[in-house]
Amino acid sequence: MSRSPYRVLFDLVLSRLDPERAHHLTVDALRAAQAVPGGRAVLRRVFGHGTGDAAPRTVLGVRHGNPFGLAAGFDKDAEVALALLDLGFGHVEVGTITPRPQSGNDRPRSFRLVPDEALINRMGFNNEGAEAAARRLRRVRATRRGRDAVIGVNIGKNKTTPPERAADDYRIGARVLGPSASYLAINVSSPNTPGLRDLQSVDALRPILRAVTEEAAVVGRRRGRALPVLVKIAPDLHDEDLVSIAELVQEVPLAGVIATNTTIARPSSLRTDRKRVEAIGAGGLSGPVLADRSRAVLKLLRDALGPDPVLISCGGVTTAEDVQERLEAGADLVQGYTALIYQGPSWPGRIARRLRPAP
Repeated sequence: MSRSPYRVLFDLVLSRLDPERAHHLTVDALRAAQAVPGGRAVLRRVFGHGTGDAAPRTVLGVRHGNPFGLAAGFDKDAEVALALLDLGFGHVEVGTITPRPQSGNDRPRSFRLVPDEALINRMGFNNEGAEAAARRLRRVRATRRGRDAVIGVNIGKNKTTPPERAADDYRIGARVLGPSASYLAINVSSPNTPGLRDLQSVDALRPILRAVTEEAAVVGRRRGRALPVLVKIAPDLHDEDLVSIAELVQEVPLAGVIATNTTIARPSSLRTDRKRVEAIGAGGLSGPVLADRSRAVLKLLRDALGPDPVLISCGGVTTAEDVQERLEAGADLVQGYTALIYQGPSWPGRIARRLRPAP
């Protein structure tokens, strides 16, 4: 099979760059496309052509041109959401954003597993903080194209905030970022902030969910439309813990669940040299190797939640067939990220054009 022009570029050039450096160059290019008159029209014409209403559906109270979106982690500071939508994504989730700016973990903190088309990252919620992101999102919403854009906001706690004060951080995130968000995603599942995943226990999670839903209700009243809240969970939870979270989602109640984040596991199915994987060390693993567990979690949660709460399936999504399979298994929306690194800017549009409209 012949390689695409992007894959040739990746193999010859991008794969030789530090992953984080390559990421920043990509964001810079998208930012330039947003700033240059006609630049976003070029993105739509070249990459997003035919995706505007490829498979429309209404989820979380807003219309999506197609059900395939970009997961959090790419656009950490809400800099290029509109350009990403122009590539063909039906929605974009920005973040993770914390109340105060933080630099994240020490570098290097992002690693490619090329034989697996996977990534390991331990970024540590590096971002410029909620106020900076909120300013950008307000500017987006002030534009004609931005008013109806589906932009979710993924919120987290600062590393220095003790667990007993975590709910305060999430409340601040909801208050500051909620007015410009299509929905909020509560991130308690990144493996790269010490102690964060412990917040997935029901007793620790309940006050966080209540704090965010209370603040979201205030935001919703002020802006005249509801602000849906979802929680993003890890694939490494035991099945009984997933059921407990599903029960809590219905108790609070939340709009739904995003499943799943990256994994701390290092499956034996990885094709990358084991010594290299071990040398990389800690971090969240993403890519096709997550697909089986992500599908299993989707099925378990749909059974536990029933038909009404929204489920966004994420993890190991590579092809349009993957997206369609998740939708047919009970997902309302599907997200991807890692394959964008390996397949390039034509990837979301290619998927969107092959999806079937909702029945």
